[in-house]
Amino acid sequence: MSGFPVIKIGVGALLVAAVARAALPLHEGGELSFFVGPAQAADTPEDAVAAETGTECETPEILLQAIRDERALLEGQKQGLADRTAELQLLEERLKTESDRLDGLRGSLADLLERAEAAQTADVDRLVALYRNMKPAAAALIMDDLDLETSILVIGTMPERDAAPILARLSPIRARAISKIILERSQLPGDQDLGNIRID
Repeated sequence: MSGFPVIKIGVGALLVAAVARAALPLHEGGELSFFVGPAQAADTPEDAVAAETGTECETPEILLQAIRDERALLEGQKQGLADRTAELQLLEERLKTESDRLDGLRGSLADLLERAEAAQTADVDRLVALYRNMKPAAAALIMDDLDLETSILVIGTMPERDAAPILARLSPIRARAISKIILERSQLPGDQDLGNIRID
């Protein structure tokens, strides 16, 4: 029985040796090495450093490219804003020029209207003066055939003491029409009652 333990120990030693041989590299000559060789010890850190260095170099390049792209985008937006500002300034100048032109036309039109009104007033004054210097019967005879608007204008502009004798000598229909219109024209447009006016 004392031989069995010795055999077991011998078999165990052989198994350990076989596992160790399979797990550990061999030196030249087939000997086992329990230490990493110089070449193997040097390769592993250098590969790791090289991989880390490559990653570190690649990341700044990506960031720089992103910054360049962003800068180009900002420059494009800045140029677009400058172009838009120039267009708005040009449009503003054109609008100012057009506004000045319209102001000039408005002033010219106002001047023409003022002259026309002054000329019309002068013409009416002369016409009124002519009828005032006529005898009332002669003035009434003319006004009976004159258009109603002119008759109203002349009689309405005359002083009452000059208009009354002429109005008294007009035909009754025409005198009533002129009197009605002179009365109603002083009213507001909504309050005027110009219906049922006969002129003939």
